[in-house]
Amino acid sequence: MTVSANIIRWGHQALSLEIALGADGTARLVHLGPPDQCGGAPRPGAPLPLVEVTAAGHGRHWSGRHLIDTMIGERLRHRSHRATRDGDWHVLTVELHDPVTGLAAELVHRSPAGLPVLRTQVTLRNEGPAALHLESVSSLVAGCLTDGDPGALESADLLWADNDWLAECRWQRTPLRAASPATGSRYHAPRAGRTTQVVAGQGVWSSCGRLPMGGLTDRRSGRTALWQIEHNGGGWRWESGVRDDTAYAALFGPTDTDHGWRRVLEPGERFETVPVALAPSQDGGPDAAFAALTRYRRLTRRQHGDHRSLPVIFNDYMNCLMGEPSTDKLLPLIDAAAEAGAEYFVIDAGWYADQDENWWTTVGAWEPSASRFPGPRGIHEVLDRIRERGMVPGLWLEPEAVGATSPVAGSLPDGAFFRRDGQRVTEAGERYHLDLRHPAARAHLDEVVDRLVGEWGVGYLKLDHNTDPGSGTSGHPGERPADGLLGHNRAQLDWLDGVLDRHPELVIENCASGGMRMDHALLSRLQLQSTSDQQDLLRYAPIAASAPTAVTPEQGAVWAYPQPEDSLDEVAFTMANALLGRIHLSGRITELGPEARALVHEAVAVYKSIRAELPQAVPSWPLGLPAWDDPWIALTLHAPTATYLTVWRRPGAAPTVTLLLPNPLGADVRIDPLYPAATDAVISRHPDRAELELTLPTAPSAVLLRLTITDSQGD
Repeated sequence: MTVSANIIRWGHQALSLEIALGADGTARLVHLGPPDQCGGAPRPGAPLPLVEVTAAGHGRHWSGRHLIDTMIGERLRHRSHRATRDGDWHVLTVELHDPVTGLAAELVHRSPAGLPVLRTQVTLRNEGPAALHLESVSSLVAGCLTDGDPGALESADLLWADNDWLAECRWQRTPLRAASPATGSRYHAPRAGRTTQVVAGQGVWSSCGRLPMGGLTDRRSGRTALWQIEHNGGGWRWESGVRDDTAYAALFGPTDTDHGWRRVLEPGERFETVPVALAPSQDGGPDAAFAALTRYRRLTRRQHGDHRSLPVIFNDYMNCLMGEPSTDKLLPLIDAAAEAGAEYFVIDAGWYADQDENWWTTVGAWEPSASRFPGPRGIHEVLDRIRERGMVPGLWLEPEAVGATSPVAGSLPDGAFFRRDGQRVTEAGERYHLDLRHPAARAHLDEVVDRLVGEWGVGYLKLDHNTDPGSGTSGHPGERPADGLLGHNRAQLDWLDGVLDRHPELVIENCASGGMRMDHALLSRLQLQSTSDQQDLLRYAPIAASAPTAVTPEQGAVWAYPQPEDSLDEVAFTMANALLGRIHLSGRITELGPEARALVHEAVAVYKSIRAELPQAVPSWPLGLPAWDDPWIALTLHAPTATYLTVWRRPGAAPTVTLLLPNPLGADVRIDPLYPAATDAVISRHPDRAELELTLPTAPSAVLLRLTITDSQGD
């Protein structure tokens, strides 16, 4: 770190930032990017303070849809800063202070050595004499994304991802000027308009509607900044627009504007924002920034053996038993899964509900059904068969949900549930939601997990969540529901940490109606992410291809569910969906014909031959991020010794597609079809262009290719 000419310069060989200190003590981020662009005269633009805060009685200077230009943010003055190291992480801490209210803000920047990613978090302390009623607090304000270059505003595009049940990870792109048009005139010269691009999450599901991510990319230069909000609830917001001829992004947790969030900060109290991360890339477009985020996600998650071994999982739900498991249905599936090469076998929903009960409303006690699993051993007959066939048994849980007809609904106190206006929150007709801040709720779930894992020997838990109880809980006196929800979200992470501390070998899957909780706060703790509940193999292709934008490949669980009525091309298509992620094998595999069954076994064998490379691979998209209805889709994973490329042709597509090769022009590239072995794909490469021409004669069809770069003397 250096300080010269009122500029704080900090960073490492992959990332640098500059903070300009005004004569009055104001502090503003004026540069974030490559270190070779650091230094020189202070840059123009970048008008925003390091931290933005609104509170009752302390609003904004310029009203509008945005939560920047705040009075407290403008008053915050630099008090001190220090640079430290935390292992491989570079850390910059900046202390700010508002002389009017006495509010202190500690902004912590962290960045791993050699990686262009910045992680930030803000802690507020009330050092004043009176309570402050907080309404919004930024985790990061980057007011320098185009470094004051007006021309860059015209070529900048905003990125975000729509995310719905059965239709996850649908990335969108629109010009920044569509949301923040140039409005200068002869008579008015405002700092900016009153609107801005706002993306916000709501409720318990962190990624329902939109992923908690976004970005800004320059379509001329490829300069890109991607960001993610690392929060496991829907109380988050980002905004991006224009201030004084430069693009900015501001990232928040819950706010009053979007979520009705407020926090009373009494004198001496502290409040910590949710962490966020931003990955700036000077060129290479979104692919380069996604690669950096992928590496960052690996560095910031809890280490677990599953991230390296990538076992194949069979789950009995999707296009298979669909919540109706029983001993007689499961035993043949267990044998077929073992023969296919599965290493885990998961019994999904319904195992706890008797056959004449509604499994939806009976969740909560997590005791096995006697009618589904008759006989002296009950469900343990099935669990034992899984182990006998060399697989690890798993079970489905929806831990935060309690059905109204469950005995747990009456045995736990009201304070253990989400409440508003003194009443339990009821959703989906007959379901309550546990508040994991309450010791009785946590003790109940700890007893369940310790029984299933410690006593029953279950090695895998699929944790699902299928209802959204709205704005949150006001279970504590004077609490706003959104603040109660924030407290529950943080208690959920603490509970998960406790579970894995007690059971470090346990593998936990994160699921919420498919991908409705796809966020890094949970994925930094849990081993797998369910990417979707999509049952149409053709519709799953764009989800599978886009999933690495939100989750590392080795954590992205993709259903592969062959059906006996599928053509062989369709069987290969559904298996190919999962080969560059995590295989969640399912479907009625006991009814497959010999050729279809052979294709399934072949896919699992191919996956096992490449899976050791996936935990080091980073993604790119040679046809661009897939649109929902694209006829051709492609996903590339760049691994240490090879590049893997899955290409899908959907109905309506022309038979041939051209893809840019992910290697330097002129290098010799060996291209090997890996799956299916009997593919009728025709592959050709122009000798003077880094392009690959691929023909798949039938639709639908898919192929997995391995590309290895050799020198001119290679074989």
